[in-house]
Amino acid sequence: MQTEVQDRSRWWILGAMGAILGVILLDETVVSVALPTIRDELHLSRLDAHWVVNIYLLVLACFAGAAGRLGDILGVQVLLSAGLLIFGLSSVLGGFAENGFELLTARAVQGIGAALIFPLSMVILIQSFDEQERGLALGLYGGIGTVFLSLGPLVGGVLTEFLSWRWIFWVNPPIVLAVAAITWTFWRDPPHLSERGFDWKGLVLLVPGLAALVFAIMEGPDRGWVQPEVLAALIAGLAALTLFVWIERRIPTPMIAVTLFTNPGFAAANMILFTAQFGKIALFVFGASYFQTKLGFSPLAAGAALLPIAFPQIFVAPMAGKVADKFGTRGPSLTGTALGTVAILLVALGMYQDITALVFAGYILWGCCVPFLFVPPRRAIMSAVSQNLHGQASGISMTFQLLGGTVGMALGSSIFAITNSYPLVFFFVAGFAACVLAYSFASLTEAKSRGRASG
Repeated sequence: MQTEVQDRSRWWILGAMGAILGVILLDETVVSVALPTIRDELHLSRLDAHWVVNIYLLVLACFAGAAGRLGDILGVQVLLSAGLLIFGLSSVLGGFAENGFELLTARAVQGIGAALIFPLSMVILIQSFDEQERGLALGLYGGIGTVFLSLGPLVGGVLTEFLSWRWIFWVNPPIVLAVAAITWTFWRDPPHLSERGFDWKGLVLLVPGLAALVFAIMEGPDRGWVQPEVLAALIAGLAALTLFVWIERRIPTPMIAVTLFTNPGFAAANMILFTAQFGKIALFVFGASYFQTKLGFSPLAAGAALLPIAFPQIFVAPMAGKVADKFGTRGPSLTGTALGTVAILLVALGMYQDITALVFAGYILWGCCVPFLFVPPRRAIMSAVSQNLHGQASGISMTFQLLGGTVGMALGSSIFAITNSYPLVFFFVAGFAACVLAYSFASLTEAKSRGRASG
């Protein structure tokens, strides 16, 4: 009977963690469809509208690693609950925003809540399943999340067109409450937590460093690259991040164990996650804008047009987990990266030649292959470290994934501001993905459960 209860509880946990992952993914995609409407109603510039997406991703990227490490030290349950509370309240406030400043502030706070939730939800999932079943669990986790992802564009379009864009934030709190109830009912932290200290120096360098660098990349085209504030932000950001890496390599309790990246396979798996998020943000944000501004789609039609990206993932994500369990991580990861590169290239060519069918072919191909860009690499990363470092490894993988979104959004905004060309944005993404494919082909190795890194 006890085994049956435990078995039932882990599936409840899987459903809850997949649902909250889905809400976080939903808040990336649902906003993209509503951006043109938000921009008009709140009188935002094009760049300010892009910040509505990127400030959320930036805060996520800055704090995900810290959240994973704090979970190792303080315990997962309390921090996850705090993240749920922050995320739910900021979602309510975002829906009531009356100007750009209020909305951007709410989105930044929402990013803090999501940063606590994202890596810690994976820790709970990983520790609820045996290693032999983790690939399947991660695949189902991703599959549940992508149900929300697939509905995001359509939900965003329906709410924006028939109610208000504000409802894209107000749908979050009920799900947050349900996840909190399930977590407190079925999950308890393991008894042995890390006793090592927290790297406050790393956090103080990482957050302003990333913020300054992203600010410079996004604002440079509009303000001018030689303007003092842009140059200062660029130099300060690069200096802070360089110092961050130097310190992290030399202290015994780093927030992000950069020494793990001396393993080429670990580094390659994280770069694939970076590239996957880069491509996803480009397809959702710039794709939604393309459909509405170039093709004249309504928000609802644009949301429906984005469904081919997300809908196939519902069926492919569990398959990706099973394939990784059976065949390892190298082949599925490389195949996904190669097909993802082709998909982005098809979108770029379709936009360049004004062939809408080619754009949709690229979207469908991306939707079919993207689970292989997330599930096998993440499984390799988590298998490479011992259980007491699962929080940190999860934080690192989430940081790199989210950096792909925020840096990609910044670069895409910069390219578009200079060229006013959607195809060039996607050609750039495809070129970057091709470089990562070449590096991963040379570096990616199979995940091994023995001889794990201890950080």
